[in-house]
Amino acid sequence: MSRIFEIADKYVDELAALDPSTATALGIPGHEREMPDYSPDGAARIAALNHRTLEAIEAEVPADDRERVAREFMAERLGVQRDLYEAGEQLRALRIIASPLQRARSIFDDMPKATEDDWANIAARLALVPRTLALYRQSLNEGISRGLVAAKRQALEGAKQAETWSGVVVGEKTYFDGLLAQYDAGTPNAGLRADLERGVRGAKFAYAEMASFLRNGYASKASESEAAGEDRYALLSRVFLGDSIDPKETYEWGWQELHEVEREMVATAERIKPGASVPEVLELLESDPARSIEGADAYRAWLQELHDQALSDLHGTHFDIPEEIRRVEVMIPPSGSAAAAYYTGPSEDFKRSGRTWWPTMGRERFPMWGEVTTAYHEGVPGHHLQVAGARCLGDKLSRYQRLLGFISGYGEGWALYAERLMGELGYLENPDYYMGLLSAQALRCVRVVIDIGMHLELKIPAGESFHPGETWNHDLAVEFSIERTGRPREFMASEVVRYLGWGAQAISYKVGEASWLRVRDSAKKKAGADFDLRAFHSQALDLGPMGLAQLERELA
Repeated sequence: MSRIFEIADKYVDELAALDPSTATALGIPGHEREMPDYSPDGAARIAALNHRTLEAIEAEVPADDRERVAREFMAERLGVQRDLYEAGEQLRALRIIASPLQRARSIFDDMPKATEDDWANIAARLALVPRTLALYRQSLNEGISRGLVAAKRQALEGAKQAETWSGVVVGEKTYFDGLLAQYDAGTPNAGLRADLERGVRGAKFAYAEMASFLRNGYASKASESEAAGEDRYALLSRVFLGDSIDPKETYEWGWQELHEVEREMVATAERIKPGASVPEVLELLESDPARSIEGADAYRAWLQELHDQALSDLHGTHFDIPEEIRRVEVMIPPSGSAAAAYYTGPSEDFKRSGRTWWPTMGRERFPMWGEVTTAYHEGVPGHHLQVAGARCLGDKLSRYQRLLGFISGYGEGWALYAERLMGELGYLENPDYYMGLLSAQALRCVRVVIDIGMHLELKIPAGESFHPGETWNHDLAVEFSIERTGRPREFMASEVVRYLGWGAQAISYKVGEASWLRVRDSAKKKAGADFDLRAFHSQALDLGPMGLAQLERELA
């Protein structure tokens, strides 16, 4: 093994030891009874690991292209992590998705639950939840003392999530109660059950305490402003894109792309219901019982069929799909989760398959029109094929690339490209489902507009019909996103809060898709009549994950 790959592989193990949440997500054994240290000291230890690894990797000279790509990718990622730490972002890591508040709960989603040992590991971890959240509060309090705080809205929405998981919400079964019920469904051991019950009580109390801290303490000290500002947004853009952008130029491009999509939505609405407007057609698609699935179990089964069919059809035609990943498992996440569907990759040993997660938001009826394209985005040929596929590449990639290589612009851009590809291949010929693709595209364009607009506090162009000349804020973003995507208010309200707490992540989909389309167009022009789509996909994905700047250089 090359020295560069050795450094990368060692880093994965050292990070897993410092962050058991990462270890569990990746299926790295040995840390099942540990929880992450979200205190300032814990963050400092990870920062020190990143620093010495960055120095080591930069000192190496690659022997071939594989090593060069691996070195460049890892150096870019560790450099971004260094800059985030120096900016103190870990001290205001509070939002409704992908922050320690959620990870202290979601770590249990990825834990196996088949044997007594598995459940003993869960009991041990449950006992650590109070300490984990207490250490997290240390970081948030340190952020307050240094003037590095999250927005008040994130604190209050986070308090609602914590209340849901704590059982403060009267009459609702909590996520932790569900763990205990799942154990009881087997043949419980009295002693272990007592440990689990004690852990469940402690975890619920800890989340109640966390909710009180966020609502009654942190929120009063949090920032009233929700805008990241230009400097912080520039850093966050690098995090999620692996590239630097001109945000104002990208903002204008987002408007242009939105108008293009909206013109196609008008034409598609005419196919679905001649003479009807786009809002009227979207209302029909949402409300027509014949276009819906009834019940969460039937919804999950239908989604599973979509995944299974895509895997069967695409393998050997447009992709070469390794046997280890020819399965995607559809899951329904617990209440309190964000509204959007998401994907989690398989364990390193593939004993846990890749999974797509579909929040129900308490619904029992599920319109189908928008979910087909989302299934292709989250499953195959989207995230599953890319993320799980990288884990099948063995020694072609470093372990760091295989397991820790997800960059949103690359990954979400690919998933959006995958949606478009399925349209090109004829899987969205039903105009209902094609409207779902267009609505998803409109959502991604809207994300570019409102994410940059809100975080840079830009004005809505004078020539637009929606509140021209006004400065973007939360309320305008919610109304605009509902108007221009046709998505339900509850969903879009959750989405806008997510964007405000996770600056620049929302633009990565559309910006990333544009990069993937550019590199495919470039490959087509070079190959001419000899262009082979399946070969292009293999070549591109075999490079492994990377930032958008590196992607375009490698495939130029």
